[in-house]
Amino acid sequence: MKGVIFVELIKMAEATFGEKTVDSVLETADLANGGAYTRVGNYPCAELVKIVMAFSAHSGISADALQTKFGHWMMQVFVTHYPEFFVDKPDAFALLESVDQEIHVEVRKLYPDAELPRFDTRRPASNHLEMLYSSPRPLDPFCHGMIEACLEHFGAPGQITRTAHPRLENTTTFDITLTR
Repeated sequence: MKGVIFVELIKMAEATFGEKTVDSVLETADLANGGAYTRVGNYPCAELVKIVMAFSAHSGISADALQTKFGHWMMQVFVTHYPEFFVDKPDAFALLESVDQEIHVEVRKLYPDAELPRFDTRRPASNHLEMLYSSPRPLDPFCHGMIEACLEHFGAPGQITRTAHPRLENTTTFDITLTR
């Protein structure tokens, strides 16, 4: 997993809990490198899970809620640092549909070793998008937060339901229905 994810998670934690608390929590997380990450490094997802669990234990906020919050944070990072991905997207569904076929293609150009999740989409109706997230990493709450933040970015209120796929291992279905 690319280091930028770790760096941004720690930035979010610093903004939420303060730098001293972050240093203290990272010391208790039993991390292989002591919590020092670079944007271009590669680190195991298990380290990310340890960090989230440590902040969950510290704050009393569930790990799922922290991952969801981090999904919101990362969407804002993408809006700020990668505006080109949003320029020709008329709505949230267009952006979500571009993740696998456009955004991940660009990520692979920069980081050929990146291990990216797979996102398959289909539109059963004009106000309904089905998005399948496939990854061995347990980050579906993070994806949920990214989807919520995407809807907010485009001013598109909607409902998101998340269910484990009944037949595909490590796959979660997000049903996204616009309510307006």
